[in-house]
Amino acid sequence: MVATSDYDEFHKLAKRCLLTNTLGSNAQRRHRHHRETMIENISSKLHDTLKKDPIRPINFREVFESELFGLAMKQALGKDVESIYVEEIGTLSRKEMHKVLVMDMMEGAIDVDWRDFFPYLRWIPNKSFELNIQRKHFRRMALMNALIKDQMKRIDAGEEVNCYLDYLLSEAKTLTMDQLAMLLWETIIETADTTLVTTEWAMYQLAKDTIRQVKEENFSQIRYLDAVFHETLRKHSPAPLVPLRYVHEDTQIGGYHIPAGSEIAVNIYGCNIDKNYWENPEEWNPERFLDEKYDPLDLQKTMAFGAEKRACAGSLQAMLLACGAIGRLVQEFEWQLKDGEEEKVDTVGLTSQKLHPLLAVLKPRN
Repeated sequence: MVATSDYDEFHKLAKRCLLTNTLGSNAQRRHRHHRETMIENISSKLHDTLKKDPIRPINFREVFESELFGLAMKQALGKDVESIYVEEIGTLSRKEMHKVLVMDMMEGAIDVDWRDFFPYLRWIPNKSFELNIQRKHFRRMALMNALIKDQMKRIDAGEEVNCYLDYLLSEAKTLTMDQLAMLLWETIIETADTTLVTTEWAMYQLAKDTIRQVKEENFSQIRYLDAVFHETLRKHSPAPLVPLRYVHEDTQIGGYHIPAGSEIAVNIYGCNIDKNYWENPEEWNPERFLDEKYDPLDLQKTMAFGAEKRACAGSLQAMLLACGAIGRLVQEFEWQLKDGEEEKVDTVGLTSQKLHPLLAVLKPRN
């Protein structure tokens, strides 16, 4: 809702709540222990897997995705949830919850309604498309309502629950139940998806290019880790297109007349591979961001996080999670792609997620 709503009073309220409790700099300092626990869990799982079978390629996405989802649930609801009973659906496991809240929504966002290409045929029903979207939305709302009610029972019982839900209930009392559910869902999906995409691509590029792989002597050079992060965002923008923006009144952009009622999509991918701005844009080259013209503290080096008032509220969290994970994983393991993995660069979904999960052969350092 923060990402797609009009820039009005509700948008300002929703973004203020999100930044104050979850994604702002002060909130991120409070949530630091959650991030550190997540990275520690990932490291432990990788070490345990290698002890059982040192030469077997590891599915990085499987491990990272699970821990990210757990972090998202802790921030939104105060605890990780292994399973829950939903009256309209039945009992859902953690993996099934991830599918309903994340995977189904990402798939639904790119489902194509053929009528969009033939507006003059909008009067023709497209029942299969409509029913599919309605089913996904129904399951999402049913699950979110069940999660909210479960956590409200803890709050009513006097249990201290320091989370986004608790904050919204106390500070934004004018919200409807549907608005509450959507705001909570938004922070879950934003934490669980785009950071996964960025980190997986970064580890793929580092494992592929051993010459540029972060070496031990680089660990103290935070700028290089920052460069890896931003170069991955540039070449593999998690969201290739900015969410659609609705034009409320006739306007001019770049010499073009944009009539009211139009929807605008900014091509972030195109911006980040434009040869007028980037040298050899098809190459993954973190060193380009070591140039003194780039401020290490600037999160807007590329268009990956948008800009100005509509810049992504989660940019700081994405940087902290991705850089923390990349630094720790490269510090503890030597990475090498599984044979044949080099050519698997296809993407799928609303975000530019790798079509094939990253499979890498790891070797513990020391």
